[in-house]
Amino acid sequence: MTDTAPAPLALLDRDHLNAMTGGDQSLAVEVIEIFRHQAEIWSRLLDPMADRSQWADAAHTLKGASLGIGALRLASICEKAERLGRGEATPSRTAAAVMLGDVKDTLGDTLEAVARAAYELASPGPKRSS
Repeated sequence: MTDTAPAPLALLDRDHLNAMTGGDQSLAVEVIEIFRHQAEIWSRLLDPMADRSQWADAAHTLKGASLGIGALRLASICEKAERLGRGEATPSRTAAAVMLGDVKDTLGDTLEAVARAAYELASPGPKRSS
């Protein structure tokens, strides 16, 4: 019997981004910039010391923004954080800090991936295949 872990979700699914922007590269760059702006705003609210409704709302908004560009790994971890924040039981500060730390780590990785994608989409010359 072999244990096969599922492949990790994509930091940025470029096929999804392409589908959402109809293959328009300049629109894709614009959508990425909107995502980056949203991430900057909402990531400030991912504070485990704050009221859990605040960081659950921030996780929810980041999840939606992530799904819009194909940042599937971030969307998944944001969904987990949102569920933790909206659950019946109040999570401990430690549990919240660990979960929100995971969100922030994944957000950082995602922002690197989208910056690379924006650069490649905006640069002249041969393009990376989706």
